[in-house]
Amino acid sequence: MSAIENDKSILDGVSIFKGTRVPVRNLFDYLVAGETIKDFLEDFPTVSFEQVRQVLQSAEVAIENHQAA
Repeated sequence: MSAIENDKSILDGVSIFKGTRVPVRNLFDYLVAGETIKDFLEDFPTVSFEQVRQVLQSAEVAIENHQAA
């Protein structure tokens, strides 16, 4: 089960955390700014820790696959 969904009727189809209106990009913006996952979850309570974990794990796999290519 994916933690991400894209629906043209929600925020013009940007990748969001499934079941929310929170763009996945927000998570990475927080992390780049030096904020913690805890900060992100407090500011976006509709997103679960499990969703964040799945997104970060998917990003890790994508990076590893890209490096292997």
